[in-house]
Formats: sequence, C-alpha cells, structure tokens
Amino acid sequence: MTSSLSTVVRPSVGPHLKVVLTGPFGVGKTTLVGAVSDIAPVTTEARMSAGNADDTTYAPAKTTTTVAMDFGRLEVQGVTVYVYGTPGQHRFWFMWDAIVRGALGAVVLVDTRRLEDSFRHLDYVDNARLPFVIAVNQFPDAHTYPVDAIRDALAIDADVPIVGIDARDRDSVRDLLIALVEHIISRTHRPATSPPA
Repeated sequence: MTSSLSTVVRPSVGPHLKVVLTGPFGVGKTTLVGAVSDIAPVTTEARMSAGNADDTTYAPAKTTTTVAMDFGRLEVQGVTVYVYGTPGQHRFWFMWDAIVRGALGAVVLVDTRRLEDSFRHLDYVDNARLPFVIAVNQFPDAHTYPVDAIRDALAIDADVPIVGIDARDRDSVRDLLIALVEHIISRTHRPATSPPA
C-alpha cells in the first residue's frame, strides 16, 4: 500500500475503520464476514418464513436470512477494521441507514448470474457518497466474465475496483478489504479539480 491506513482514520476516533458490506439476498455476505473476522462474528440469522418474497433460485438450500446485520472485526496494519453486513431481504432494507452511519467505505458483493439484483445496492452506496469496490463472489456454476463486461453491465466508473473473490476464503476476503482501503485512500488524497476559468 502506498499510504498508512491511519491517514484515513480521524485521530480523535483512534485507529478504527468502519466499512459496510452490501449486496442482494443470498450473495454470500454472512459467509464473507465469518471468513475474515478475527472474532466470532455477530450474526442475526433467522429462519425464513414460508411466505418469503425473495427469489431463492440461486440459493435453493438457503433456509435462513439476516434480519438486522452481520458484524466482524479484524486487524490490518495496526488498524481495527469493523465490517458491517446489511440484510439482503427487501423487507429489512430499512436497517441500511443505521448500519451505514459512520462508514468510510463499502463493498458491494455481486453474483454474475444476477447482476441486475445489485443495482439497488449500488444506488444506495453511491447516494451515500461512499467510496466502494465491487466484489464478484465466484460461485462454482457462475460464468466468468471479463472485468470490463461486468463494469459495463453495472454502469460503474472506470476508477471503481472490481475484485474476484471466494467469500469462504479468508485470504481472498482480506485482499478485498485491502483493495477497498487503498481505494478509500486514493479518494481521500485525490487533488481537488480547479473550476474552469
């Protein structure tokens, strides 16, 4: 990394960094938090009701859902990174505003089999003015697409990193979070553009 994590952490708060993980229902958010957390992750999984309105086509074995948030903590370069995962089910989206408060960046976890399900999450982090990265969870039966094709399909800017990950693998997820922090740092230190003369 070209800069210390402490450069994006306010000294009055201490060496802590809050990031938000969001993405559609069943994309792997709870799995990701569990894979990377240095502590036993906090989850709010509950059994899905029979009237569940979310599409389970790509997660047919899924029987539980996050009803509030997931939470994990890890140490990276002397900085404590707090990862808060949002609930994916539509009926729990009201939790997002509380979860995102105080965050310095976000990860949008996507599934290439259903990229359109990610648009609401992209809009949210964009409207919250959070630097974010795209994490492509590499499901075994998902087709592999070039990064440029994913970027075009999601209509995101060229400077937004897109990282392929395995949400079950700790090293893969740590690399993702490092990419996010580097992106936050680059956005923090981006020179202001001069107004046209």
